[in-house]
Amino acid sequence: MSYITSTQERHIDILDIPSLEPKVGANMAKGAFGYLSGAAEDELVLKANPLAFNHKLIAPRVLQDIENPDLTTEFLGLKLSAPIIAVPIAAHGLVHEKAELDTAQGVADAGTIFSLSTYGNATVDDVAKVVPEAPKFFQLYMSKDDNFNRWILDKAVKGGYKAIILTADSTLGGYRESDIVNNFTFPNVMRNLEEWSKLSSDGETGSGEGIAAIYAKAKQALSLKDIAFIKDYTHLPVFVKGVQSPKDVDPLIAAGVDGIWVSNHGGRQLDGGPASFDVLADIAKVVNKRVPIVFDSGVRRGQHIFKALASGADVVGIGRPMLWGLNLGGRQGVTDVFDHFKKELMITMQLAGTHNVAEIKATELIDAK
Repeated sequence: MSYITSTQERHIDILDIPSLEPKVGANMAKGAFGYLSGAAEDELVLKANPLAFNHKLIAPRVLQDIENPDLTTEFLGLKLSAPIIAVPIAAHGLVHEKAELDTAQGVADAGTIFSLSTYGNATVDDVAKVVPEAPKFFQLYMSKDDNFNRWILDKAVKGGYKAIILTADSTLGGYRESDIVNNFTFPNVMRNLEEWSKLSSDGETGSGEGIAAIYAKAKQALSLKDIAFIKDYTHLPVFVKGVQSPKDVDPLIAAGVDGIWVSNHGGRQLDGGPASFDVLADIAKVVNKRVPIVFDSGVRRGQHIFKALASGADVVGIGRPMLWGLNLGGRQGVTDVFDHFKKELMITMQLAGTHNVAEIKATELIDAK
């Protein structure tokens, strides 16, 4: 099945980030939009994620001699315009005809890190070509076939990707009822898998399997040993994405992980679990600055970014809003979304009395009553 996607390339007017979603819904095929916007089961976690930020409050400091707070930060030695990065998401081609190529360029224009999914609609090589100097991470959905794993990791290393993200909370997809209602069929345009399939059919590697068979080989029995496999093979930092329990932290660090990525996949996996923000501070306490922390899920405001940083995150990931910008404005729309988040974060920093990102991280939030 194919879907008609956006061709827009323009600036977009943003009153606030949440107001973009209904505009995108009117600009996409119903099934494709349902896949992007939907979540697991009763969508309780999807709804809880943004609301959880209200559980903590910012006590503003006054007379702090601040003008034009500094949003810049450094992460893994990379200089960023703000502590906001792109979350890896599959199939940007559902949203815009230029898919990840436009997203990657829009994120680069915003001065931050783009993360490419294994199941993207652009290849590892093609993204590396359009943003050769920009910072980028590669997100690996591991296969049971280590030949595939090595092949795609080789491409990430050669393409200059700075870290590998091992997504750990998607050993199978959550039960997403919107996809069933809409009879959504994932388009067969996963370019990395398509490229591997062609190599296999040419007899260079593998057994000539089609894309569906390759996709079906996604590894479910992930273990701590997979961290060592990726680190030893690529010599790149490895982040484990999908951490929701403080109990996972020490085993992950002992296994050599280079970063903890706190996320519940935007509510798309386990419904009935906690909002991502509600577990962040407890996880950060156990991490105790031994490795950096990335946070995502439910971020819709600059104050959400502030609160996540104050709760232990080093950088904050943006997911669905980035694709809303892509749909409505292409490359420029992506940049506009990041710029709006930065504007709201700057205002929050000024009014909270924080000069820079380090002072945000040192801020003590208070419990809402």
